[in-house]
Amino acid sequence: MTRRYFGTDGIRGTVGEPPITADFVLKLGWAMGRVLSRHTGRKSRAKVLIGKDTRISGYMFESALEAGLSAAGVDVSLLGPMPTPGIAYLTRTFRADAGIVISASHNPFQDNGIKFFSAEGVKLADAVEEEIEAELEQPLTTVAPAALGKALRISDAAGRYIEFCKSTVPDRLTLEGLKVVLDCAHGATYHIAPSVLRELGADVSLLGADPDGLNINKDVGSTHPDAMRAAVIERGADLGMALDGDGDRVILVDAQGHEVDGDDILYLIARDRNMRDMLGGGVVGTLMSNFGLAAALEGLGIPFERAKVGDRYVMERLAANGWQLGGESSGHIVCGHVQSTGDGIVSALQVLAIMVRESSSLSGLLKGFEKAPQALVNVRLAPGVVNATLMDNEQVRHAVASVEAELGDEGRVLLRPSGTEPLIRVMVEGRPHFDVDALAKRIADDIEGQMLR
Repeated sequence: MTRRYFGTDGIRGTVGEPPITADFVLKLGWAMGRVLSRHTGRKSRAKVLIGKDTRISGYMFESALEAGLSAAGVDVSLLGPMPTPGIAYLTRTFRADAGIVISASHNPFQDNGIKFFSAEGVKLADAVEEEIEAELEQPLTTVAPAALGKALRISDAAGRYIEFCKSTVPDRLTLEGLKVVLDCAHGATYHIAPSVLRELGADVSLLGADPDGLNINKDVGSTHPDAMRAAVIERGADLGMALDGDGDRVILVDAQGHEVDGDDILYLIARDRNMRDMLGGGVVGTLMSNFGLAAALEGLGIPFERAKVGDRYVMERLAANGWQLGGESSGHIVCGHVQSTGDGIVSALQVLAIMVRESSSLSGLLKGFEKAPQALVNVRLAPGVVNATLMDNEQVRHAVASVEAELGDEGRVLLRPSGTEPLIRVMVEGRPHFDVDALAKRIADDIEGQMLR
């Protein structure tokens, strides 16, 4: 069936504009509850966990979901502000039937979204999402008063997740002596990540840890790492660590301020686990993964496969291959040996553990790993412009073909619509003698020019 609401990462949009409205989210909670009640094997009521990031609209949508689920006869446990991977973990440990995340990840505060985890802490199957969409077309009804769902707040959710994060590295590992600049993007990790690092012994300097409901991701976090980079150099830190608003992505910088993205992180974890005979297969990247990553893994004898962009597709390929490690250049890394979904804190801890084990700096670990120059330009779509139509525009296709001809077999071009924002992403990758920034800008300018016609 054709989906009306669900995208690659749940349902997302601008607050107050359909479907991100209080009335729709209430009915979404009800529809989810109806579907769960049909499928759960419980003799008692189905149970759902709800967590959120720090957007001001989270209060409104938390209440709406709670009301909708209760009307469907489902019990609700409220986690409060909690990173997306923390909600996935707690859904599993509380033996809940599902987890719900209220977040728009790295988007600004004006946006929000709803995404779901199954009882196993992974994204819902397509068939279940389609069933929820079908239920949304039905009139909302309320169960008998005695069957209404109850709600409670889990007061120790943060502490439980902090302990889980620490458990993903060896018991005796200590980060004593490491100076870390930590940027929490004024998001869901603000009360989690600092405790994790400090309890493991790190000397932590904080950025982006003072959320006010309106400042999530604003000039901070993994999509805006400049403040972190400057702080690392100014404070003489060993590395910087920037999470996004919901904590499922991480970007690092080394002591010299050089960015260490998802491809670098994948390489370090894959190489380390391969050396210790613990990798458990190959690595899944995406169409955006750098050519240098594929080449480096091939050189180590590690199988590498590209999935479509999006953690859903990475997880699908990991499951199909029986592998454990995958991720995206953006810093969304799945460490399947310890976590069921992408987890920024856990991914960073794996790298920190490697630094301690090898008594090496971050730049030292990456010595010899070379990536092809890659440029990424985001073109924001004008209101009413359909990305598929624009990408199929003759002038745009000609611009892409022209750059591809210039690159020959020494580079590649990728045009793709964002699954979460009204953007077309232009990626150009090539050997060092190409000016990939200029080539990507040339295509982006053509796309913007076509929108003005």
